[in-house]
Amino acid sequence: MSAVTQILDRVQQGDPKAADQLLPLVYEELRKLAVARMANEKAGQTLQPTALVHEAWLKIAGNGQEHFANRRHFFKAAATAMQQILIDNARRKQRLKHGANQVGEELHESRIAVAVPSEELLAVNDALAALAREEPEAAQVVQMRYFVGMTVPEIADALGLSPRTVDRHWAFARAWLKRTIRGSLSNGDALR
Repeated sequence: MSAVTQILDRVQQGDPKAADQLLPLVYEELRKLAVARMANEKAGQTLQPTALVHEAWLKIAGNGQEHFANRRHFFKAAATAMQQILIDNARRKQRLKHGANQVGEELHESRIAVAVPSEELLAVNDALAALAREEPEAAQVVQMRYFVGMTVPEIADALGLSPRTVDRHWAFARAWLKRTIRGSLSNGDALR
């Protein structure tokens, strides 16, 4: 049993000290995921991967009500949280692009900028929801790879799959998603 799983067990048993020990254990892994996701950002961005990690941490552990069965479950929740943050940001950018909220506003470091166009991100997210109904495991692979930037070995570890199985899911999901969203994007080239 990993140290993270042991601490998660202690958190669920109500040990108040255990929760304080969890963040230092998972922070570097969460930061690596965020750095990988943000590596393709446009130069000059004022927002950092640290903001993505902090927002994700607040989503998954902020209220103290979440219970995680193990390390794998925790990192799946982190991937989902990062995806939601990026999608929310893309939707916000889309609203702003179309004239909503014309009043000037200060940028806050918790707002994550996404390198891909908002339209593409939203199209992928919508298609991913459809894929999840048909092939939930393949959808999880896309979520972790596309939205979070995890590597194949990291995804394999998080989902308890072999790297080869993750590669097969990724290839299938990319083809399925490209076919599904081809008409909704002008360039039709999501999931490069």
